[in-house]
Amino acid sequence: MQDTSEQKTVLLIGASRGLGFAMVEEYLRRGWRVIATGRAGSMEKLLRLAQSSHGALETETVDITVPGQVAALRGRLENRRVDLLFVNAGVKNNDGETIADVSTEEFVRVMVTNALSPMRVIEALSDIVQSSGTIGVMSSGQGSVTNNTNGNYEVYRGSKAALNMFMRSFAARHRDDARTLLLMAPGWVRTDMGGPEARLGIEESIPNLVSTIETYEGRSGLHYLDYLGRIVPW
Repeated sequence: MQDTSEQKTVLLIGASRGLGFAMVEEYLRRGWRVIATGRAGSMEKLLRLAQSSHGALETETVDITVPGQVAALRGRLENRRVDLLFVNAGVKNNDGETIADVSTEEFVRVMVTNALSPMRVIEALSDIVQSSGTIGVMSSGQGSVTNNTNGNYEVYRGSKAALNMFMRSFAARHRDDARTLLLMAPGWVRTDMGGPEARLGIEESIPNLVSTIETYEGRSGLHYLDYLGRIVPW
């Protein structure tokens, strides 16, 4: 393991499965110290990995849709500093549902999980990120208004477009902040959420996504990028 005085630290929110868990594994491979969170009842894989990580992986339990749990996490991390805060949390509704079909309850669930809660995390935890660090969130290419030429997945699209707008507002309110802000589109990936028909394997998406995050280190302002570092149109 590398010298801990030089070791970078990432705080990954929503990392108990899928893309988030793959990011944990990738950052560990690259020699980072990782603090990874998941919801209660979903922590088994993270806990097993932590046991074999020789202290490089710490775990925290939090449901980001519960403000009190976010505040408690902030309290536990009060004296920590991280180089990267990355929020990977997302749900979707039934793929076939349009805005005309979706129930109010399901619409609220998707919007609260995908747009409101990640921003609450960023607002609560941004001050533990180093002044030269990075704050990122997992968006989606489907959050691009420009690229929406065929409809489909419209509630999910709307939630990611809202997330993008909220991050743009955050960037505007912190325009003098030197930190890098990232909206990352991982591509359509074969996970429980992406489904078996997705175009990319996790091994094609996540190492490239992490490399793109590292490439943008030190570039202040907000950037909307895909996993290969290509700019995604708003």
